[in-house]
Amino acid sequence: MLKWLVSILIVVALLGGLQPLLTRYLRLGQLPGDLRFTREGRTYHLPFTSTIVLSLLAWLILRWL
Repeated sequence: MLKWLVSILIVVALLGGLQPLLTRYLRLGQLPGDLRFTREGRTYHLPFTSTIVLSLLAWLILRWL
């Protein structure tokens, strides 16, 4: 259980640190299926496709550990 917790913490920290690069090269947050809409002066962002891509990336990294 502790190994999984540490692995998830490492993946989250790495993705958080690499977010600017991932956003620039993988266009996370701008993929087809990511919804962005404005209502009453507020912008809402629902990154469905980006979440799937990041989940697959995390799964691949954990498979290598």
